[in-house]
Amino acid sequence: MDTSSLIWLFFMLAMMQPVITRRLLDASRKRLIARIEKKRNSRVILLAHRQETMALLGFPLVRYIDVNDSEEVLRAIHMTDPEVPVDLVLHTPGGLVLAATQIARAINKHPGKVTVFVPHYAMSGGTLIALAADEIVVSPHAVLGPVDPQLGQFPASSLLKVVKEKPIARIDDETLVMADQAEKAIQQVRDSVRELLADKFTPEKADELATMLTEGRWTHDHAITYEDATGFGFRISDQIPEEFMTLMTLYPQPVKRQPTVEYLPVPRHGTDGGSKARA
Repeated sequence: MDTSSLIWLFFMLAMMQPVITRRLLDASRKRLIARIEKKRNSRVILLAHRQETMALLGFPLVRYIDVNDSEEVLRAIHMTDPEVPVDLVLHTPGGLVLAATQIARAINKHPGKVTVFVPHYAMSGGTLIALAADEIVVSPHAVLGPVDPQLGQFPASSLLKVVKEKPIARIDDETLVMADQAEKAIQQVRDSVRELLADKFTPEKADELATMLTEGRWTHDHAITYEDATGFGFRISDQIPEEFMTLMTLYPQPVKRQPTVEYLPVPRHGTDGGSKARA
């Protein structure tokens, strides 16, 4: 084989490598999902968002919960017998209120037990979905977040605050219109949260939690930890099965030119008897 043929073969293999890697990851995910389903006798559904890059230009593309996600999750639930438990794995920054609410209502109405697993984080719309489950299971350092609605780049609660604290004559029409929409958005999300919590808390407690999570008490990226959620009274556990943590490793972040976090991907245990001082 001459040099030009070798070079051509090298480029062909280089072009095929991402496709082969993706196929291997897909197969590994399907095998692990099938193993978890058999072990837990459940339907496993994953809603996992990673920051991706455009194929040609390399610009970051942020993924979030959209109507396509809600269609797929609803289809999976529809294909599941009513008595079969659902294990929903969430890894998401949130997304469209409509899509998240559709998913939340679907799992809330599923007759079989629904468990939401959060290996790392499920913010905003992800938290809204988690609230609908019979149980939330997180890793010790995983977080949820507030579900206060956002209008474009502005928190709905902040728009209302501007209208209440600033003289009306100094507020432009666009801000007034947005504030009107913000008030409606907060009320709608609050009603949805109250509905999802109705079978888990008393009406007074459900209303208190719905108000707390939607009123803009914190910034939208505020981390609600396992300890916080326990204090709120959520049905939550921090004993996440190892299989769900392993599953997330099969959804890797697209490779960057230079990794920002690096370590040897193997368990690390202490030496016999722990560390000992030596002269």
